[in-house]
Amino acid sequence: MSSIFARAARPVLLVACGMPFASSAQSIDSADRHAGTTTLAPVVVTATRASEPLADTIAQTSLFDAQDIADTNASDALGLLALAPGVQITRNGGPGATSGLYVRGASSAQSLVLIDGVRVESAGVGAAQLSQLMLDEIDHIEVVNGNVSALYGSGAIGGVVQIFTKEGGDHPPRVNVEAEYGSYHTQRQQFGVNGALDREGRTTFDFTVSREKTDGFSSIDPALAPGANPNANGYLNESVAATLRHTFSDTWDGGVRFLQSNGINSFDDAYGRPSDLNESHDRVRSASVFANGRLTDRWTTHFTIAQGQDRANIEQNGVYTNRFNSENRQYLWQNDVRLAAGHKLLFGYEHTDQSLDSDQLDAPDRHVNSIFAGYVGRIGASQFQANLRRDQYSDFGGANSYYLGYGYNFDAHWKASASYAASFRAPSFDDLYYPFSGNPSIQPERSHSVEAALQYASSRLGVLRLTAFQTRYSNLIDYVADGSGFYIAQNVGRAKVQGIEGSWAGQVGATDVRASFTLQNPVDETNHEELTRRARRFAAFTAHRSIGHWRVGGEWIVSGARSDYESTLAGYGLVNLSARYDITKSWYVDARIDNLFDKDYELAYSYNTPRRGAYLTIGWRQL
Repeated sequence: MSSIFARAARPVLLVACGMPFASSAQSIDSADRHAGTTTLAPVVVTATRASEPLADTIAQTSLFDAQDIADTNASDALGLLALAPGVQITRNGGPGATSGLYVRGASSAQSLVLIDGVRVESAGVGAAQLSQLMLDEIDHIEVVNGNVSALYGSGAIGGVVQIFTKEGGDHPPRVNVEAEYGSYHTQRQQFGVNGALDREGRTTFDFTVSREKTDGFSSIDPALAPGANPNANGYLNESVAATLRHTFSDTWDGGVRFLQSNGINSFDDAYGRPSDLNESHDRVRSASVFANGRLTDRWTTHFTIAQGQDRANIEQNGVYTNRFNSENRQYLWQNDVRLAAGHKLLFGYEHTDQSLDSDQLDAPDRHVNSIFAGYVGRIGASQFQANLRRDQYSDFGGANSYYLGYGYNFDAHWKASASYAASFRAPSFDDLYYPFSGNPSIQPERSHSVEAALQYASSRLGVLRLTAFQTRYSNLIDYVADGSGFYIAQNVGRAKVQGIEGSWAGQVGATDVRASFTLQNPVDETNHEELTRRARRFAAFTAHRSIGHWRVGGEWIVSGARSDYESTLAGYGLVNLSARYDITKSWYVDARIDNLFDKDYELAYSYNTPRRGAYLTIGWRQL
């Protein structure tokens, strides 16, 4: 996957909840550095809701910047996240198919996805459609592993994935285009323009639109599901993203952001007829208006009004059969106060309205009022983080969550850290209201997490980290037989995930390297068995290097066996290769090979995966 923005080292504006931050190519204000500690260039915001160097985060945090997006063979956000430490993905077929994200053994509904700070999950199932989000519209992605509900509320038990769309730069408008063709008759086109609308650079913008279409392959193996249609299942995605930001004065700026991804996915039904034609018409949308102001030299304030939307409408043989349309409306006020050098206080208020329009169930709107506060600071070699949050729900009551973290710098490179956190997941509308299985009296799922880590960081090698973690789940929502043939949602489940996680993002000479491995024990303590679709062992490794006009590299993704609903999925190893050649300063060509050794593997029982594929991209950028 190529990106014309990723070739030169340039500032990248990080934004969360409308807030402007130092770029991933810049360092944070020296007044906030710890004396004697090496401060690395990459800066992230998701781990504390405020900007800090990647090496300073207490929670395990990964950053996939514009260069990482340009290097990867993936075309959507879900594929890129397979390279993140502690992350496993599943797909029920090819591109655009129903998918799953498992962070440290937590389910998709227990791991939160944000787009520019906006929640976009389905109210019905409680998970976001990551397979609908194309990388063409994305500037960078941050992944925080571990229990951080104290920062973001429900669903952040396993962690948070925050996607940041592209921003304009302080330069005249520049155009970029790409066109791709490859296996399964895959076609992709992308057009973008970004820059400043005035000479002073006070008004900047970005506009990106893309289209991807593939004929695909049969999503279900007919040998395992004779009722499935053996035809190829194609996918069409059309996406657009736009950002406009204006600086009103030295102390205030604001703007708007918009992303919409529409997908039409052909899929198979294992319990249908071989002649059935099934399609899912999906949409993910994020829209927000934001304003940021500096009230004093120490106090900044941020306002955001946002809408997140998830739509999934099922069509069978030309007739719509299911409709699930969710909407999240958010209102956020956040304040950051610098108490002294190295000490920051964060506090704010968030209101969320969540609704579901469906022909399968009736659900009242949900209203959530939340207050949160946090502190980050340093005293000598010690680093502290504390967060507390209260969420009050209209349908089941309140939930509290907290996070306590500590880090100690032995010297300029070595750091040890530990944290303890309490978190929750609110019941989804399906859990509460689905006919014959929902239970309006169920309560939130709960979890408690503890982790300890050892980290080495330097500007030469990057960030290396080894983390031991444990999360205990209680009050899990399981569906229990009621004796009349129905399964009713009940708070009866317990689970535990223990593990060791290693990660490295850095360099070996002129080669950019990213590596991760996870050894874990995900156990369903209620039924005394392994949690489904969670491997005990998995790892990923990437290496990319620029040689003259060339950029070459590869990915290696491996996983051990996983249980999957009375079956066992075999382990697998995938190798992907890519090469890019800059023909001129403006023109380039990019080639990639997926699944080099043509491995036959499964991410979900009975569902096929793509075999070896080759793809060629040609692109042009205005200088």
